[in-house]
Amino acid sequence: MNRDRPDRTELLYAYAVLRDTGAAGSRLETVTGVAGEPVRAVREDGLVVLVGPVPAAEFDEKGLRERLEDLAWLEHVARGHQRVVDAASDGAPCVLPLRLATVYRDEAGVRRMLTSRHAAFGAALDRLEGRAEWGVKIHTAAEGAGGPPAAPPPGPPSRARPRAPRAATSGRDYLRQRAAERQAREEEWRHVDEAARGIHAALATLAEETRLYPPQNPRLTGHPGRNVLNAAYLVPRERGPAFTAAVAALAGRAPRDGLRVELTGPWAPYSFVTGEPSREPAHDAGTP
Repeated sequence: MNRDRPDRTELLYAYAVLRDTGAAGSRLETVTGVAGEPVRAVREDGLVVLVGPVPAAEFDEKGLRERLEDLAWLEHVARGHQRVVDAASDGAPCVLPLRLATVYRDEAGVRRMLTSRHAAFGAALDRLEGRAEWGVKIHTAAEGAGGPPAAPPPGPPSRARPRAPRAATSGRDYLRQRAAERQAREEEWRHVDEAARGIHAALATLAEETRLYPPQNPRLTGHPGRNVLNAAYLVPRERGPAFTAAVAALAGRAPRDGLRVELTGPWAPYSFVTGEPSREPAHDAGTP
């Protein structure tokens, strides 16, 4: 932080960037942001950043560090952020969402960011216009939620389950049984991994770009089973119906492989924005 300037009670939370068509303000008249604040547009050289004033005590570096482990607070902020982006996306050719908790000291800092990244934002808007992000998650069936063996890729037991082992009559017999059980589990995990990869490959043919993310922890998501695919797909809007139909068809066949397919979207292209502040520290702290 710049120690020569007085502490601020408010910061500007930045939500998204879009082209200045003059319509952004009207779409946001009834929308509130992450702190229940009104949202307005900051314009600079043909681009718009949507911002709202938020308490510095919550959103400065110290405040965020204290709240990063507060899942309820993070969920509240994420929902507010999404609410603004959704409102901005209603009728806009393209909206570039910014990273959660991107904040600036003042409007001058927001304008500097727009000016310094003008070319990158323009290129991203050109590339992503007319496209939407769809999310697909594949989970194992609830009964397969236990942990996999150490070596094979994550996935659930599927199809027929191994028979209960008979009681071992010797140490050698016990080791043979354990080896057979492990081999059966590994084969089951391989089968599920192949099924999940097949679904991803089929959907990728309908998308222009894809992003793969680490599996989600079922303890945090509340979903039964294990997450074996967590992917985002960039799809031209005209291909949206074909994409959702493909997901529905694959989801209908997935249970026979012990899988469950979840589709979300369409969203603004969160996963496919490049060259914007979400790839850098969220604070304008070093700029006076």
